Amino acid sequence: MPRTRFRVVLAVLASVAFAELAYARVKLISLPARDRVEIRLENQNATMIEEERTVPLVKGLNQVDFSWANTRIDPDTIVFRIIDSTGEVNVLSVSYPPKESALIWNVAAENAGPARVRISYLIGQLSKSSNYRAIAARDEKTLRLAHFVKLRNDAPETFGESGIWLGADKRIERPIAGDQTRELLVERWNAVPIVKTFTADVQKHGWQNQAQNKVKVAMHYVLSNERAAGLGATTLPYGKVRIFQQDSRGGNAFLGEDWGKRTAPGAKMQLFLGQSRDIAVKRTIERNTRERIEGNLYNQHVVLRYEIENFKDVAAELRIHEAVGRIRSEFLGKPAHQDTQWEVGDETTFPGRVDAQETDIKRVAVRAKLPPAQDAKAQKQTYLLHLIFRNEW
Repeated sequence: MPRTRFRVVLAVLASVAFAELAYARVKLISLPARDRVEIRLENQNATMIEEERTVPLVKGLNQVDFSWANTRIDPDTIVFRIIDSTGEVNVLSVSYPPKESALIWNVAAENAGPARVRISYLIGQLSKSSNYRAIAARDEKTLRLAHFVKLRNDAPETFGESGIWLGADKRIERPIAGDQTRELLVERWNAVPIVKTFTADVQKHGWQNQAQNKVKVAMHYVLSNERAAGLGATTLPYGKVRIFQQDSRGGNAFLGEDWGKRTAPGAKMQLFLGQSRDIAVKRTIERNTRERIEGNLYNQHVVLRYEIENFKDVAAELRIHEAVGRIRSEFLGKPAHQDTQWEVGDETTFPGRVDAQETDIKRVAVRAKLPPAQDAKAQKQTYLLHLIFRNEW
């Protein structure tokens, strides 16, 4: 039996005083069932319930009593509307019985007959969270992506078959029982294109062995939330992603878990897969010299040397990201957070010098094409990155 309910109290005698009707509990008629329930979960911080019921009214004055024992409804958000009736129906007033989770609307009806009413309110015990299941193909070019919503109802209230709005006009119909948690499939996409990336970033991913100058290489799957990839219609909500890959036996091997960020249409979602064991990067200092300008002003030249080996039997591309503030702190002993003038110098040997799309005022990004290993032996590639810090003192 639902805990939120309507109780319709009929005014039997016109001579009964209005104040008495507001608080008196007289004989109740049967509880009208919900005709429709809509649960709006678009807002992460608040859940709105909108329900419709058909209430039998008598001609004259009626009381409609709405109570919500053991259910966390915000009474200040409750709205009562008449959407269809026999003759004119007006809500005269609302009152709150003391020490009760309830309120009473006093309703005047021109004629006796059914009235369709709509009640909306915010509830604090109904929430959702998103999660995903991603299965990459064996060639790691595409993946199957499924989006699930975990719906948690901590209230004792049972809503039955309900329309559930999940955002961006996405609506599903499911029954919701009281004190229940259930997982719902929202959408599934097949053959979503992905790019597997390999990234060396000391600030973000750290060292594999700092004493030996070996940098960790992080692996990611990157997918684009765009229509060309079969997505792009809605924002992908933040949620945990369980990542698998098809194996040679027809099953799926578990690769790991990551938290997928909220990804708007046109943006990219990056999923961490762990550390690569097939690509080795050694970063050393080639040159760290000072060029005097005048007085105590100088330019600092930092040249980093990267020795890269690819032990995979297929070609790969390595992305190297360096935080400019961290380099300045590491080699100049200056605070990393201070603003600085810097540029990429002519001694840089990476193809194309820098990756313009991923380089910004705080980070320099470069890329290296790595040939496959020959007879299980990697072909070492060596590159230089030249950074100039100008007008230091």
